Amino acid sequence: MKSPHYFIIKPLNGLRYDALRKYGDIDFVISSSQEDHTVTNRVGLVEEVPIGYDGDISIGDFVIVHHNVFRIYYDMKGNERSSWNHYSDDIFIVELDQIFLYGKDKWKAPYPFCFVEPIENDNTDYLSSSDHEKYLHGLVRYIPENKHVNSGDLVSFKPESEYEFRIDGKKLYRMKLSSLCLKI
Repeated sequence: MKSPHYFIIKPLNGLRYDALRKYGDIDFVISSSQEDHTVTNRVGLVEEVPIGYDGDISIGDFVIVHHNVFRIYYDMKGNERSSWNHYSDDIFIVELDQIFLYGKDKWKAPYPFCFVEPIENDNTDYLSSSDHEKYLHGLVRYIPENKHVNSGDLVSFKPESEYEFRIDGKKLYRMKLSSLCLKI
């Protein structure tokens, strides 16, 4: 099965939700709601690429996708529905702009997305500050090949541009390259 426009993916381990977190030796369910987008699985495995696609994403790559791809929700009549991405069973179709990271051994960001790790607030009056992260600042972790900004660079970014993800156990913000304001 191939698509002329869409990537065909399966959710990692066949799971649509990832609501278990391990703290020490104990597994905790952090949410039991299907409507909680923060616990939808965002990791998939590429089964097929679009017909004629000549980009870097290939069959067998892991992908980080939009939080609604695997999501189940309730319509206005209370009926359970899957996202438009659901094809059948554990087969989903996604557009390129719903893929935020990809790779087999290491993550790569497709244009126009990048991931920035927030940094600790260096305010000397830290105890009076309610924000533990330095506002609108972070370290670039994943970025498409770029002439001006590289992985590891300290940057500032536009307000409201960041969207939180957990990648390999770290909190990272996904944003568009155009949201990066300054290389510091």
